[in-house]
Amino acid sequence: MSLTGTPFLYTTIVLSVVALILPLVLWSRMRGPRVLRAAARVLMLLFAQGTAVTLVFVLVNNQNNLYDNWADLLGTGDHVEQAADLGRDGTGGIAVTRLPKVEQSFRTAAGAGMRAAGGVRVTQLKGRVSGVNAEVYVWLPPQYDDPAYRHKKFPVVELLPGYPGSAKAWFGSLDAHRQLLPLMRSGQVAPFILVAPRTNLLAGVDTGCANIPGQVNADTWLSIDVPKMVTDNFRAQPAPQGWAVAGYSAGGHCAVKLAVAHPDRYRAAVSMSGYNDPIAERNSLAAQTPALRAANNPYLLLRKAAVPPRVALYLSGQPGDGYQAGLALQSIAKAPTTVRVVFLPRSAGGHTMALWRPQVDPVFRWLTLQMGQSRAEGRDGSVAGRDATPRSPSTGGSTHEALASGTASRAGAARRP
Repeated sequence: MSLTGTPFLYTTIVLSVVALILPLVLWSRMRGPRVLRAAARVLMLLFAQGTAVTLVFVLVNNQNNLYDNWADLLGTGDHVEQAADLGRDGTGGIAVTRLPKVEQSFRTAAGAGMRAAGGVRVTQLKGRVSGVNAEVYVWLPPQYDDPAYRHKKFPVVELLPGYPGSAKAWFGSLDAHRQLLPLMRSGQVAPFILVAPRTNLLAGVDTGCANIPGQVNADTWLSIDVPKMVTDNFRAQPAPQGWAVAGYSAGGHCAVKLAVAHPDRYRAAVSMSGYNDPIAERNSLAAQTPALRAANNPYLLLRKAAVPPRVALYLSGQPGDGYQAGLALQSIAKAPTTVRVVFLPRSAGGHTMALWRPQVDPVFRWLTLQMGQSRAEGRDGSVAGRDATPRSPSTGGSTHEALASGTASRAGAARRP
């Protein structure tokens, strides 16, 4: 029975009702020795508590898309077939452009919200360079099958969830495709292809979107194998001008890190409630050693870059949860790098989907402008390069050192949706 399926949800509801009725009906009618009656009553109470906890978990999991299946929940899933040392650029010396075309078959994705707005499709991709074998979800804009656009190539946004998190979350919990469909039809947002690859690749740990020889090549999976599959199977614009990456929480950290590390692969990145230092996620493989932390910290990558990368960064967050990380990047950015920091008050909500869902609209309006898809000004009044930071930004009590390193958001960023 599927963890996220309707049958399992209904089963937990029925069991919860039964567990509530049993004590009411049998409590005073039980016969036998006192010890047996006490044991039976304790078991009924434990059964009631267990089913209640299970029902709450199922409802929360379905609402937030934390775990896709039983393997993810139990920590038995492994989507890495090999993890060779691919070097600093993550290619292992392979001429990616010379690799054979990746031909994939797609099916309609199952799950809440996956059939809305034209439907989301899914494929199982074996990454030829990364050694990762996992699913990738794709949603096509309304213009894609319009005969008037049959010769057009479309920009792409790669969508990353938090940890733990399902690749479906952007389409399920955040309703990104349903929110964007009318905006794309009206021309307020560019017709982006949305691509959501699996990021939960190893059992019980966050890969940190890092390449770690012998363990995982998550960076290469996301920045090489997935984009190649998309461009080989769809009318997608080439990198970097036609590609962006967006995420929330741990996915926001990954998005900024990928764009700063690979400006030849991405033009823009969005981080909602993200962080800079990988140690903000205590289960991150990228936080194992000081060297890995430094190699996967976008603040340090940006500060040490010999030539400022031509990327546009959008970072939103609350005090102590993503906002200081954005300020840190903004403080060191030099042209042609641009950084837009959006302050979210604590009253907007916490580190949850309820905070990130309303941001889909302004985020994609910003992406439309930054990627040269439109010259119109977004509804939030934002234009390329305009600063959204309050005149007197709150530091949330962070120290100067924490602001400078971008680790001030550690406590908030470590919280999971």
